Amino acid sequence: MPETGDHGASIELENLTKRYPGSAQPAVDNVSMQIKAGEVVVFVGPSGCGKSTTLKMINRLIEPTGGRIRIGGEDVTDMDPVKLRRKVGYAIQSAGLFPHMTVAQNIGIVPKMIGWSKPRIRERTEELLDLVGLDAAEFRGRYPRQLSGGQQQRVGVARALAADPPVLLMDEPFGAVDPITRDHLQDELIRLQYELHKTIVFVTHDFDEAIKIGDRIAVLRERSHIAQFDTPEAILTNPADDFVSGFVGAGAALKRLNLTRVRDVEITDCPTVTVDDPLQQIFNLLRTSGSNEILLLDRRRRPYKWLRRGDLMRARGSLARAGTLVQATVSLDATLRDALEAVLTDNAGRVVVTGRRGEYTGVVDMETLINSVHELLEADRLDAMEHQHELESLRASQTHAEQEGASGPAGVTGPGGER
Repeated sequence: MPETGDHGASIELENLTKRYPGSAQPAVDNVSMQIKAGEVVVFVGPSGCGKSTTLKMINRLIEPTGGRIRIGGEDVTDMDPVKLRRKVGYAIQSAGLFPHMTVAQNIGIVPKMIGWSKPRIRERTEELLDLVGLDAAEFRGRYPRQLSGGQQQRVGVARALAADPPVLLMDEPFGAVDPITRDHLQDELIRLQYELHKTIVFVTHDFDEAIKIGDRIAVLRERSHIAQFDTPEAILTNPADDFVSGFVGAGAALKRLNLTRVRDVEITDCPTVTVDDPLQQIFNLLRTSGSNEILLLDRRRRPYKWLRRGDLMRARGSLARAGTLVQATVSLDATLRDALEAVLTDNAGRVVVTGRRGEYTGVVDMETLINSVHELLEADRLDAMEHQHELESLRASQTHAEQEGASGPAGVTGPGGER
């Protein structure tokens, strides 16, 4: 059975402060915040605002100068910091793996420190590699230098989850990888959270990343002062001030595409064949399916090529040179923005949706995506109208109250007509 916990733990920061000797101003000044169990909270703000310092004080990699930290209701401010860190997973940029240790040894560090048996550590390591999408037989004996950047980050997340901590802290964990890998890692984190329900505190300077993964976002000013702490929807539609608006930037409605997942829209099917199917069977399917094209899957049912009638005429007994390679796919946990970009990349009006191991699940077409954009824009318009109506009602109430005050109490006339 998996040893992953069902829920995370709440985190409470109370007047958390960090002062460095010789500095006139504190690096973090009197921050108070409540994070719910199982919630993903993202700290976003300009460089040097104190967001990473605040994160590191939660597991006391940086010791607070003042204030309290409670995890799951327990005050950990005075707990042995080494004991605390064994209960809090921590993932950083560039993974931070030990280069002289194998993947399995890196993942098993904390379980070994807290006294787990070798069979239990081995079982947990294989479970976690599977969880982050790496084949245990292939990767457990490799060293970090033998991994790509994305693979290293996956191992880093697996290591942070090894002892099944209720809390996971992530300090710009995907900041050092290329944009495509970063998108995939974000999707993977969303999928993991969907399964594990940990409490995650995530630091980034990228507001689009914050929108994509956060249940709530804390937009931080200098010294980690909270400019706004709310849901992505609320921040996009009602930024608290000009500072927050600067982070939202232009195109707020389009940024809302990051709030809807592919799993939440209509996924349709398309005719599929595999590389092992006879050519005549493939030709017959294309002729009878009513579709102009069919999707060729590899032996593991992963999308490989799009085939059209003309391609099969040119195949001459082999599919090696027939068809067009699938350029882009999206997972069920990808955002509609990812899907829209993939549709435009493939330039064919649809994108293939894949499951956890890259297997074919269905397709999402441009019409579905456009309809979703229209729904988001309409929701924004209705929200704006409702907000305007509330403002007008408030102004009318204030005007009425001022008029009542000017005329005096009921039954009392003005000067010259005193009763």
